[in-house]
Amino acid sequence: MAAEILNRRALLRRASAFATAGGLGLHRRLSIAAAANSAHPLAPRPGHFPARAKHLIMFFMTGGLSHLDTFDYKPKLQADHDREVGEGSQRRRVLASPYAFRPRGECGKMVSELFEHVGGVVDEFCFLHTVHGDSAGHSAATLGVHTGSVTIPMPSIGSWVSYGLGTRNTNLPSFVVLAAKEPYNAYQCWDANFLPGYHKGVRIIPGPDPMPDVRSPVASVSRQELEGLMLRDLNEAHLTSRDGDTVLASRMTTFDTAYGLMREAPEAFDISRESTATLDLYGASAGDPTSFGAQCLVARRLVERGVRVVELFDVGSNTNWDSHNDIEDHRALSRNVDRPIAGLVADLKRRGLLDETLIVGCSEFGRTPWQDLTPRGRGHHSRCFTCFLVGGGVKGGSSHGVSDEYGATPAEDPVHVHDLHATVLHLMGLDHTRLTYRYSGRDFRLTDVHGEVVRDVIA
Repeated sequence: MAAEILNRRALLRRASAFATAGGLGLHRRLSIAAAANSAHPLAPRPGHFPARAKHLIMFFMTGGLSHLDTFDYKPKLQADHDREVGEGSQRRRVLASPYAFRPRGECGKMVSELFEHVGGVVDEFCFLHTVHGDSAGHSAATLGVHTGSVTIPMPSIGSWVSYGLGTRNTNLPSFVVLAAKEPYNAYQCWDANFLPGYHKGVRIIPGPDPMPDVRSPVASVSRQELEGLMLRDLNEAHLTSRDGDTVLASRMTTFDTAYGLMREAPEAFDISRESTATLDLYGASAGDPTSFGAQCLVARRLVERGVRVVELFDVGSNTNWDSHNDIEDHRALSRNVDRPIAGLVADLKRRGLLDETLIVGCSEFGRTPWQDLTPRGRGHHSRCFTCFLVGGGVKGGSSHGVSDEYGATPAEDPVHVHDLHATVLHLMGLDHTRLTYRYSGRDFRLTDVHGEVVRDVIA
């Protein structure tokens, strides 16, 4: 019995420390806990080589953002509006973009009116115009962009980065997901799958109380911490008789993270501490923590506090960028994300954080150059679409790859989703061929047996 549970004497020592919570007993106990943090399973780990970025922020525009109406300007598409192209069952009518494009920044990048604010910081952006995936269905394509697999759920890219590098602040999750609504595939987009559970993304639903499940039920967080430390001793004693029980170990780490959240998250999520000028930069309001601008501001605050990966979903699996009927739908959707994304880029730069933060923006696929359900709508298009990279180690004010005259297929330098993943890992200091995990008798990796780093985008 003594080998399986904390003995009575140790428990009394804990109670004694608890009774002196206001004095040196608490200070010493918490100092010991802090020192033990170096052995935390999420403690920072070196990559395979020096990283260009320490943090990763991902934007996912759910539903299929049209590359042809945003960042991949095609004069031929405009000139051939309503023209029939193709043969037989593949015959289609071309749909010109209803949005005006103009050159922006010193790089002269043609940017749509939909992203007026992004155009103001476009010299920080690198656009990949020839990204292509393996599915034109929302669920499979969303899974592919997040996990590299369009067939079965696998660990997400955020979980792989957490597994490879740990985090710089173990009081907060290594991987945080800001999602007011669930995307296609829901939690599978940030799941750790067969990786240890503490690498799974922690979803935060933006609002006045984003983490009701980890709110402290007692008046003193210090008291709560001591109770947690007593519980950890019991759990550790329990674990000693179950050597190799990774599920139990993961749950214990999750409990630690929950206690850390109670200490640090309320301050990290409190955007009322920001100046009026900063709130305006993001198009945010201190009184509306649900806006996308507020979420982008929280992303910056999390990165400042050492969180390794943050992903933001602008909308869910309904009422999104899936403009089959009318591409005019993109106007309101872009208004929601344009200023916040540009504000985050500008804010990170002025704080000296952009060089160490990699920003990735994408959708599950693009949209067709031709009409779909109506003469004003576009269909799903996975054969060629645009993603963007900003910040850590990226060649700003540049574009990689050229799509054909209609933006339908890559004409030069195609980039598969596996290549995008390999490039992101490389910028984070990880070799995608060496970042592996042994499971069910074989080594798995994010890029499976594929992927090449797109070195042309690296500064």
